[in-house]
Amino acid sequence: MHLKSLVLAIILPLGLFGQNIQNNPTSNHGNKFEPLGTILPTPNIYRTASGAPGQGYWQNRADYEITAFLDEDKRNLRGSETVTYYNNSPDDLEYLWLQLDENQQSSTKNAAYDTQTTLPSTITTDDLKTTDLPAKDNGYGVNLEKVTDASGAPLKYVVNKTMMRIDLPKVLKKGEKITFKIDWNYNIPNRIAMGGRGGYEFFPEDGNDLYTITQWFPRMCVYSDFNGWQHNQFTGRGEFALVFGNYKVSMNVPADHIVAATGSGKNFEEVLTSAQLLRWKQAQNAKEPIEIVTLAEAKKAEKSKSKERKIWKFEAENVRDFAWTSSRKFIWDGMKVTIPENKNEVMAMSLYPKEAYNLYRKFSTKVIAHTIKTYSEYTVPYPYPVAQSIEAANGMEYPMICFNFGRTEKDGTYSEGIKNGMIGVIIHEVGHNFFPMIINSDERQWSWMDEGLNTFVEYLTEEKWDNKFPSRRGPAHTIVDYMKLPKDQLEPIMTNSENINQFGPNAYSKPATGLNILRETIVGRELFDKAFKTYSKRWAFKHPEPADFFRTMNDASAENLDWFWRGWFYGIEPVDISINKVTVATPDLNAEPRNRKVNYTVEKPLLNEFDDISKVRNREDKSITFYTDKDKETQDFYWRYDRGMEKVDENKTYSLDLDFHEKVPAKEKAQFENTYAYQIDFSNKGGLVMPIILEFTFEDGTKLHDKSSAQIWRKNEQKVSKTYYFEKKLKSIQLDPMRETADINLENNFWGDMPAPTSKFEVFKQKTGSAARGAAKGEVNPMQAAGKK
Repeated sequence: MHLKSLVLAIILPLGLFGQNIQNNPTSNHGNKFEPLGTILPTPNIYRTASGAPGQGYWQNRADYEITAFLDEDKRNLRGSETVTYYNNSPDDLEYLWLQLDENQQSSTKNAAYDTQTTLPSTITTDDLKTTDLPAKDNGYGVNLEKVTDASGAPLKYVVNKTMMRIDLPKVLKKGEKITFKIDWNYNIPNRIAMGGRGGYEFFPEDGNDLYTITQWFPRMCVYSDFNGWQHNQFTGRGEFALVFGNYKVSMNVPADHIVAATGSGKNFEEVLTSAQLLRWKQAQNAKEPIEIVTLAEAKKAEKSKSKERKIWKFEAENVRDFAWTSSRKFIWDGMKVTIPENKNEVMAMSLYPKEAYNLYRKFSTKVIAHTIKTYSEYTVPYPYPVAQSIEAANGMEYPMICFNFGRTEKDGTYSEGIKNGMIGVIIHEVGHNFFPMIINSDERQWSWMDEGLNTFVEYLTEEKWDNKFPSRRGPAHTIVDYMKLPKDQLEPIMTNSENINQFGPNAYSKPATGLNILRETIVGRELFDKAFKTYSKRWAFKHPEPADFFRTMNDASAENLDWFWRGWFYGIEPVDISINKVTVATPDLNAEPRNRKVNYTVEKPLLNEFDDISKVRNREDKSITFYTDKDKETQDFYWRYDRGMEKVDENKTYSLDLDFHEKVPAKEKAQFENTYAYQIDFSNKGGLVMPIILEFTFEDGTKLHDKSSAQIWRKNEQKVSKTYYFEKKLKSIQLDPMRETADINLENNFWGDMPAPTSKFEVFKQKTGSAARGAAKGEVNPMQAAGKK
């Protein structure tokens, strides 16, 4: 059956029906469909109105040569770096800003972004700790030993919490570069006890450490066309804004440590055993993961600590950061992955302690391979030579290397939840190679531009890993509980990273869900995927801002999505569309058609009620010759009457006949005898406009679906009606049957003979009741029987 388009003008009782009826919008029209306009920055030569980089786009660059010494006994890291900074901007620079993120671990040098504290309901001895005023130095944070120019001459510098300013002896003019050197050290924090992204984890059972060395060296801040210096303090929340460049890094570590890092290893023949080097070469052509450092070798290394040293060397090109890891506990496996789009051959590799062996050996490297291939399909081809996942009871990302979780029980078993959690976090953190490591947004300002976009593609990647994968973020229905919160607990997605209360839903879930709604419901997969890929290509290895994303998505899809960006990203209103009323009517086939022959009659010629100032002045202006004054054919009765040259004949009718349709013959009416007419009245209770998606179920059990675009609300954002004509009788109507718009209230989405939605508690009772009944019969749930795998 199809929706019927009627040629016959059916007359319905009370004259209720007209397609897409919209109430008088006088008091109901807001600005939900107005262009973003001045909310977005004005396009310029650096960033165009289409969302693409402009002809004058520029960005600065920094190259690093770094040597590091890991002192395991003192848990201290010493480093020396040479930085070459290229000023590609049109501006002359008097000073440079660098980031000292490790100062966030200091009790005296941190960013000092305090948050409120309250007393617990019951104060125990665990809470009793004397407040130090002023704060005592806990011994953490960066210790700067020396800052000089390339010749060794001291440079003046100032440290402001987590930022460091170098005052240049002379202005760095546009197009010039400068080289300077910094020596530093810091005590490595216990990451498990103190939190943070980098540090060490101590394993008491074997007495060894696992080091994740991140944000570990003074790094250049971004100087950009849109922000100048991005030197917002590092509080531990908003992540990083970084400059692309080339790296050459050497790490001096205990000889029995295995090291992995951003970039390609350059001296494996010096640091691996001959057997390990052979397996490394085999892995470079393997289609399945090969252990380069075996479980047996890792267990053996744990038992003694070498006093010898080895230097590992790595190089990376066109990356925005550099991180590394070091431990004698590592098993290391790897395999080759070929990216179809650019034929790039990538080494996918995983490093993990024995505590994660049964999970990581089976899944990690294969998940890496799946992730970089899937992300390459939706964004840009993966360009780097390696991609690595490190098990470190963590979840954090850097170019070509990331740190994840996923350990088994002591007997090697694991739950389904731990397995899926591990797969999800590996996809997410490896996916960060694309957002923000390649599409290099400003995380310090806008967390959603990397976390939200990455979480969206993570969802697409999880779906392609396993169609039954229990994704927590992406599907529209998963954001409903957050959107239901009181408005004083919500912030727009367009909120600075440091000021967000509900960080996970706001920066990860809501943007990812919004993009999925665009893809599946509003724009469609083909148009959306092209636009999203266009954004990724345009801004690969550049610094995009939110306006660049919004404008590109509009530009490449030919969809004006300003209403969506305004509502979903700049607003906090939820979706709650209600079916308020359904009016059912039967056509009156004997009524006169509305569009009939009519006679429009006027008693006398029509004149203007008032001669406005323009008419008066135009008559007084002798230079104006009116067309009808010189064209006699236009000088009809009405023209002459207007000028007092003709009088109205009271016995004469002045009329115009309009003949729209002939009467419909009776025999043609028969086909409409079983037509039913429906008017559905909707209201927008939540405030956020969305498409109206309907499922019609008829009395014979058949179904039809219809979707009206969100633009149906454009003239009245609060109420709208729509009419349908069917050849058989409706049993029920359901709004948003697939829960694809994040509607927060399903109870007002139904009309007709349809059971009310079952609550979560009722579903739980049914499940537990079924399980109890099964147990009473001696039945065993196969998932419960399997337990851990």
